[in-house]
Amino acid sequence: MPTPSQGGWSVLRDAVRTQLWPIPAVGIGLAVFLGVLLPQLDAQIDDGLPSAVTDYLFGGGAEAARAVLEAVAGSLITVTSLTFSLTVVTLQLASSQFSPRLLRTFSSDRFVQITLGVFLGTFTYALTVLRTVRTAADDQELFVPQIAVTVAFLLAVASVFALVIFLAHLAKEIRVETMLATVHRDATATLRRVLPDRQADRPPATAPDIPAVSEVVPAPSSGFLVWIDELAVLRAARQGDAILTITAPPGSSLIQGVPMGECWPRRGAEFDPDVLRELRDAIAPAIHTGPERTAAQDVAFGLRQLTDVTVKALSPGINDPTTAIHALGHASALLTELVGRDLGPRVLADDDGPTRVILQRPGFAELLDLAVAQPRRYGAGDPAVLDRLFQLLREVAWLVTDPIEQRSIAEQLARLRATTEAQSFDVAEQKMLKRTADEVIPALGGRWRHRS
Repeated sequence: MPTPSQGGWSVLRDAVRTQLWPIPAVGIGLAVFLGVLLPQLDAQIDDGLPSAVTDYLFGGGAEAARAVLEAVAGSLITVTSLTFSLTVVTLQLASSQFSPRLLRTFSSDRFVQITLGVFLGTFTYALTVLRTVRTAADDQELFVPQIAVTVAFLLAVASVFALVIFLAHLAKEIRVETMLATVHRDATATLRRVLPDRQADRPPATAPDIPAVSEVVPAPSSGFLVWIDELAVLRAARQGDAILTITAPPGSSLIQGVPMGECWPRRGAEFDPDVLRELRDAIAPAIHTGPERTAAQDVAFGLRQLTDVTVKALSPGINDPTTAIHALGHASALLTELVGRDLGPRVLADDDGPTRVILQRPGFAELLDLAVAQPRRYGAGDPAVLDRLFQLLREVAWLVTDPIEQRSIAEQLARLRATTEAQSFDVAEQKMLKRTADEVIPALGGRWRHRS
């Protein structure tokens, strides 16, 4: 039975996590609150504070307080502009050098969000407190909020430390190893959240044959399929007493009005036209699309990112096979994480057993092809890349026990061998690649042959 956490909450969490503005917005709101509250607190207790406390508070007059607050506000808005500029440059670098699909990784960096929140919050706080400072020349009672100005000074010092740490963090984040590790971590979290462990006593789910009387289910909107509300589609199938299959997995590109699935009556030969219309209307709100792929339910998104980095590194303009080999190592780790998980179609059924909804998800063969096919094509001329692909197949083969999945590995091995044999490598390189290729078959049989 699907649960709400498998859909909406994951999407909401991902949407908030990958935006730069939520944490800075919270920082600004908190700064306004403190900027109003602390001067009021100052007005109530400043005269009654003991000297042991006031000795550590701001001791200047109104003009000095205004100068401090103006300096804090002016410097922080400049630092914030610098931080935004560095962040934009980093995003451009990630997009052009590695993959446009890595931009979500940078925008979800919690450290960058908190740093911007500190800078903007300090700027807003200083401006809010500045409005409360009064001098005798203002024809009002003299008021210098000592506590509030002291807090502004402390926030400015904290912002200086935050800037230094941010620069060190940014220098680390633009390294390709850090980006690959982040993609790997996020993809692993998605796999563990979306894909349950395979039950040994339960055969893999298979989609039923679609009868000739089936009716198409059109996509309600255009865009990438971000997530499917499983409770809603199951409820719609029950109300229409129908069996529904969504053939487009999360991450697919949908076009409004083009079929994304099919449905047919659980009893009887054909749908009543009114029932079919109501069923389609009930399914439409459960299908959520967006302008880009996300990790909410898309188990292939992480592998797609790693493959993009691999292919980009192998392009003539970049020509960085070492990065490609590192990315293939992370892809191998993700594929081994997939071994033993419930891949393929997801079946939703009534409490009493009958199947109601079949949601298409990529199987092991599709995910393996995603990780291997394009790197094999674009890295065909580099023996080191081909060697790493053979190693990937060997590493995954060691953990695979399902005969169907083993057959998928054997098919990829045959294609990779054919690609290798078609290249004009020298004798030593051909010998090395043949030795690595020959190690895959023993791994499928549970034997790990160590290299001599």
